[in-house]
Amino acid sequence: MALQSSGAISLNDVNVELGNSGTANINMGSAAVRDLFGVASGAISLSDGYGASSVSYTTATGGTITTSGNYKIHTFTSSGSFVVSTLGTDGIASFLVVAGGGGGGGTTNDGGGAGAGGLLYGTSINISASSYTITVGAGGAGGTSPSSCGSSGSTSSVSTLGATANGGGGGGGSHSGGGCSGGSGGGDARATYNGSGGSATQGNSGGLTGYGNGGGTNSAPGDNGAGGGGAGQVGQEGGGSGATGDGGYGKTYSISGSSTTYAGGGGGGTSIGAGNNTGGGSGGSGGGGNGCGSVSCTPGAGSTNTGGGGGGAGDQSGGNSPAGGAGGSGVVIIRYQYQG
Repeated sequence: MALQSSGAISLNDVNVELGNSGTANINMGSAAVRDLFGVASGAISLSDGYGASSVSYTTATGGTITTSGNYKIHTFTSSGSFVVSTLGTDGIASFLVVAGGGGGGGTTNDGGGAGAGGLLYGTSINISASSYTITVGAGGAGGTSPSSCGSSGSTSSVSTLGATANGGGGGGGSHSGGGCSGGSGGGDARATYNGSGGSATQGNSGGLTGYGNGGGTNSAPGDNGAGGGGAGQVGQEGGGSGATGDGGYGKTYSISGSSTTYAGGGGGGTSIGAGNNTGGGSGGSGGGGNGCGSVSCTPGAGSTNTGGGGGGAGDQSGGNSPAGGAGGSGVVIIRYQYQG
């Protein structure tokens, strides 16, 4: 709210703008009135207050700074510090924290897609005039062995809030016994080895809301690789006869100033044998990498600064053990009002 820009300003208007009762006694020479009117000394005319506002706005540094309307946006694609030098009247900000996605499963058969990095989101979060240490997690490396998962992604965090998002779980290798757990879980590889999708394990929310889902689990031996979990959906089962497990979709926000989807799971790899040449599973919206479905295919990596999971490797002949796709790095975005 602000005082009117024309016409008569009453003492009642001044009191209300200062947060007082409209009928309270007022000293026009007080520090509060002088700050509002911008008159350091001498007589004050009510007309000096045209358009004046008692509302103050947050100022801060750190990351890549952009604006959208009345809001300032700090985007961290690598680790750094968010330093609040002046705390505004409302004292609040919005936060998006996305961890690194996991690496897709390596295989001699069909690797599972990796889980997306854990996602934390919140609006109207109370902040203070202090320094916030920001950590942005890297994506995990794709698995190179059929007997283990791809590497998990690294955590992203905002220290002063106590908010930590766990990295995505790696996709299962064809002999690993299933996908690994993480912010979202990695997908199961071929069910011949009686595996299961990795579970979603949230970190510390720090007052934000956490999102993540488990990786897909195959229900029958001989299925193809399942998809990794995404922030908005579980990874999909890898069905038989060439069907593949798609990665779970992510979550969409406009905190950056435009609508963007984050934290999609990686697609599962599929067999090239017995006519199963339908291609690997699709990565989930939000940066998930596609799975492989041919001898010459390279599994898709998770997209940079989305926390997307890497795609699973496809079956290859000759005993080869191709690597899964790497996970995408995470991101931290902070938004607050900087003008009226």
